[in-house]
Amino acid sequence: MARLPDYKGYFGNFGGMFISETLVKALKDLEQCYSQAKKSPDFRKKLNFYLSEFAGRPTPLYFAQRLSEHFGLKIYLKREDLLHTGAHKINNTLGQVLLCLMMGKKRVIAETGAGQHGVATAVAAARFGLECEVFMGQEDMHRQQLNVFRMELLGAKVSCVKSGSMTLKDATNEAIRNWIATIRTTHYVLGSVVGPHPYPMIVRNFQTVIGKEAKRQIIRKEGCLPDYLIACIGGGSNSMGLFYPFFKDKKVKFIGLEAAGLGINSGKHAASLVKGSVGVLHGSKSYLLQDKDGQVKIAHSISAGLDYPGVGPEHAYYKQINRADYVPITDSQALA
Repeated sequence: MARLPDYKGYFGNFGGMFISETLVKALKDLEQCYSQAKKSPDFRKKLNFYLSEFAGRPTPLYFAQRLSEHFGLKIYLKREDLLHTGAHKINNTLGQVLLCLMMGKKRVIAETGAGQHGVATAVAAARFGLECEVFMGQEDMHRQQLNVFRMELLGAKVSCVKSGSMTLKDATNEAIRNWIATIRTTHYVLGSVVGPHPYPMIVRNFQTVIGKEAKRQIIRKEGCLPDYLIACIGGGSNSMGLFYPFFKDKKVKFIGLEAAGLGINSGKHAASLVKGSVGVLHGSKSYLLQDKDGQVKIAHSISAGLDYPGVGPEHAYYKQINRADYVPITDSQALA
């Protein structure tokens, strides 16, 4: 597993680089920069400093006593919500902004759905004095007005995307278009384990701090590994960050919860692993929601961050090798 992705960016049959020629050099430069950063003690020291002093790591592993009593088993919550900006996204944005500085670029762009990745990118850009533009669907801007305010307060430009479903997929489309037009000066801070190689690998590795901490913490608290790891799946970065450090621990079962919206047979859901088929979206081969002609369908979820019609290629690989089970959860079930 340590060898994946392979040199072409594939996890088994999934992943790769399905991109325009304009982006090839930028992605190769990013891969080379990341390879150098991984070997650099100074980079690791700097990233660890900002994760600790700026973001607030480590996050606690909290024993949910009353929930455990209700269900009759021990449930622990990895409290990524206690990080600066309120989500796991800052683990990735701090790492990518440091890579941006290594490449000598002065501007970052990002896509966002719920606004958490946009806020985390704006925070990291503000900390290091970089220009920042965030692309967000009009529908998501209406649902997440507070996060729009936070991004603008931090100095970021928030560009409203009015095409398509006006949600995360369309925001990603616009971010990629902008990146192509400004490739020499701009780094695209992709927010999940999706997109062309090397993004799924880079984002996964920056997010594995979640699983590494959780493994140490559960052993300290219980003296053993957990039976199950459970996490929600949109693009899949928080879940992959939790799962990956436990990959070789075969007794630990992985369960990914996909957004089933109004039901997986309703046509209004975002369960790409459960109900999707293999295709290419945003530069990567994975499972996605598409019609018989290969056109990408509009995804639905009550969660603004989960209504993405695809999923990271490494999750598709986990499904292929039966390492993880993926379960659809409807809007009403999530709120019950």
